Amino acid sequence: MTKGFIRYESKNNVEYASVYKARRVDGKKVNDIEWLGRVIDKEQGIYQSRKRGVFQYTLESKDIEYLPYTQEKLILDFGDSFFLNEMLTRCGFMSLIKHVFGNMTDILSSLIFYKTLHGGANCYAKNWWEGSYTRLLFPEAHLPSQRISETLRELGDEHLHRDFFRAYLQYISSKVQGSVLIDSTGLPNDIHFPLTAISNHNGIISNESRLILVLERTSKLPIYFRYVAGNIVDVSTLQTTIAEIREYGIDVHHAVVDAGYYSEKNIKALQTDGISFLLRMSTNRKLYKELITKYGPGLEDAKYLVKYRGRFVFVRRVEIDLFGKIGYAYVSLDIDRKHDEIKKYFNQALDDDDISVDDINITMQSKGFFVLVSSESIEPVDLLPLYYTRQAIEQVFDISKSNTDLLPLRVHTIDAFRGHLLISFISSAAYILVNNTLKGSDVCVAGAYYILRNQKCKVYDDVIIPQEANKKMNDIAKHVGLTFPLKVSI
Repeated sequence: MTKGFIRYESKNNVEYASVYKARRVDGKKVNDIEWLGRVIDKEQGIYQSRKRGVFQYTLESKDIEYLPYTQEKLILDFGDSFFLNEMLTRCGFMSLIKHVFGNMTDILSSLIFYKTLHGGANCYAKNWWEGSYTRLLFPEAHLPSQRISETLRELGDEHLHRDFFRAYLQYISSKVQGSVLIDSTGLPNDIHFPLTAISNHNGIISNESRLILVLERTSKLPIYFRYVAGNIVDVSTLQTTIAEIREYGIDVHHAVVDAGYYSEKNIKALQTDGISFLLRMSTNRKLYKELITKYGPGLEDAKYLVKYRGRFVFVRRVEIDLFGKIGYAYVSLDIDRKHDEIKKYFNQALDDDDISVDDINITMQSKGFFVLVSSESIEPVDLLPLYYTRQAIEQVFDISKSNTDLLPLRVHTIDAFRGHLLISFISSAAYILVNNTLKGSDVCVAGAYYILRNQKCKVYDDVIIPQEANKKMNDIAKHVGLTFPLKVSI
């Protein structure tokens, strides 16, 4: 038997080793191959196999030295929390959390990871944490229900909110261009505190609080949130919202808002502050009815036709008097929307004997229309891409409610409510930051977490050994330039 050599080969980003030793048989050279197994430490010659366990072998010593057996303690979910931590560390977000929250970092980070990767009632956070690699990332987190409740109340402190937003807005300052999207959503609840009230929003009556969210229009990142009682209407919150974000140094010069914010008072305030705007006019406005009556009948003309993402919309721009200043109205007819609204109306009208044929014909003529109002003259071809960026804020609301545990509300005090909203906001920002890294891949971030959760790790006394990643896991890692480690020191 000659000295031979060790051959290394990689499979699914895991390195394995074999010993090749040459000998002569009937004058011919033959290689005897001995499988060493997975490479743990190449320099020290440490390997692992099912047959031998963990052992040390070098060509010089020739002998195999079995290393002291270390009792396996845990098998944990690894891939999802490892991926999330690596992505947020890489972009500096984890440094921001540590800077702002100090000795609360471990418990706050654990809750953010729980809401982002798993979600559910806080009473189950400890159970999830015990089975996740997150417990090794943030070992000082203590997650009994009482401690989480205390943490939420601590996070409700106004000083802490201001510290966070100052640091966060500085962190994303390069992405904030001063053009914002503003909208609100209801948070249904039966909590007995002043922020819960009966709301009538778009004809839907509920017991709720309202969350107001501000997004940066280009990056789609959330930049601020505030809240009001459920019986406070949107139209009365716009000026206060803009005033608050300006206190954090955000110079708002353009705003895209929905019909709920349309009022003479708001438009005059935007004009006075030099903020250009684009908003939808509510259908009960006198000006809306006048514009539809005047321009609606001749709107279906090919010269007004605009295509946007497979939708065809007729748009006619007209100059209007907008509370003493020149403004522009965009009288629009969405073909798909018209079809859907007429179909819905037919389902109701044809079963109602009190509605005449003439009534049906008149009502049909009003379907599919909407009117946008702007302080600036915008080419119709550019109008819809600008206005429909507003959908981004609906997507963030959906992320908050579906992926970062915004609802249902499980708090009982205003401080805990504020703390819950802050965690949800931070979790949503983290979700969007990581999701942006996966653009162009075959999965969104939620899908990636489901896939990566199936990568487990084994925890020993002072080392973690992740199990082999499959192809889907490796594709995700490759897309973001990430390599799964062979081992992680504790």
